[in-house]
Amino acid sequence: QVVESCVAAAGYSVGEFAALVFAGALGFAEALYAVKVRAEAMQKASEAVPSGMLSVIGRREANYRFACLEARKHCESLGIESPVCAVSNYLFPDSRVIAGHLQALQFLQENARRYHFARTKLLPVSGAFHTRLMEPAVEPLAEVLQSIEIQKPLLCVYSNVNGKKYMHPEHVRKLLVKQVVSPVLWEQTMHSVYQRKQGTEFPYTYEVGPGGQLGAALKKCNLKAWQQYSHVDALEEEQEADT
Repeated sequence: QVVESCVAAAGYSVGEFAALVFAGALGFAEALYAVKVRAEAMQKASEAVPSGMLSVIGRREANYRFACLEARKHCESLGIESPVCAVSNYLFPDSRVIAGHLQALQFLQENARRYHFARTKLLPVSGAFHTRLMEPAVEPLAEVLQSIEIQKPLLCVYSNVNGKKYMHPEHVRKLLVKQVVSPVLWEQTMHSVYQRKQGTEFPYTYEVGPGGQLGAALKKCNLKAWQQYSHVDALEEEQEADT
């Protein structure tokens, strides 16, 4: 009943492929193949440059753009050409992920107080995803997306790139490729999904998959929408069925 009455879907980063499969835009096998090509290409891009991602909880006065600019200048002083350091994920108010050269991220950690960062943590990932350091992965993904059939989504699916709805198959192809080198606008997407006239009830929300991180982000973005939130862990259900 929930599936049949669903009005919108969104997926975080690679989860966007799952949202598009759910909405009938992509076939499961084709999407899986595209995800495999994407992952291998991004891994290859990661190996080319020592880079990573830094989770940041900032205070109200935190200026992420200025911090990234200073981190890039620091990298230039070390002799790094065209350094990368930019916000790669907008999670919820006061929470960002910054990605780029490892030297830039280390500089931000060492100078966290100067930029009003309350907490920083290097993420256990191999590269600076959703930045221009992933440009080598663009062409392989574009090629595979051209080779598979894509339909217009049967329900609203929101893009990480701009927080807006996908409109047609070419739109899906274009933005899935752009997503690899663009920040994930998750906070902005949540505002788009839950935009309602005053007094209108919020829909039920289900997070499908391991962990409840997206629910935690929703709580920070929209407390009223979060009150109708549930988490569905497919693995838990399977384990219960087995026992």
